[in-house]
Amino acid sequence: MVFGRSYPAGVLTVDVFEGKELKNQDFLGKNDPFIELWLDDDYKQRTSELSNTNNPVWNETFTFNIAEGSSDSKLYIKVIDQDLIGTDKIGDAKVDLKDVYDGEVFDDWVKLPAKLGLNSHGEIHLRIEFAPN
Repeated sequence: MVFGRSYPAGVLTVDVFEGKELKNQDFLGKNDPFIELWLDDDYKQRTSELSNTNNPVWNETFTFNIAEGSSDSKLYIKVIDQDLIGTDKIGDAKVDLKDVYDGEVFDDWVKLPAKLGLNSHGEIHLRIEFAPN
């Protein structure tokens, strides 16, 4: 692992396609899921909220401007169920961006592990690519 590595300026594009088999957080019905995405806590983006589904399809695209010298090396993902009052976390994960910054395209399912990683709270299909300026 390389510590203190910085990356060139550019645009990180994240396509959020769909989720499957999200762990149900609702007593009645199914989840009303949305996803928060961020590289650092100062700037979070989120998908739209979908109603009554544990297999949501978003097909939404997000961009993050990467400043030259940035050390943001992980994309953080939190999947949340919107309730009438408040929210419940379905699961979270992070994607290491080192290979993406090096020119590889990430196109895969990201698992939302349960505590201790013993089972899954579902999966999210993402595509991530980086275009240097």
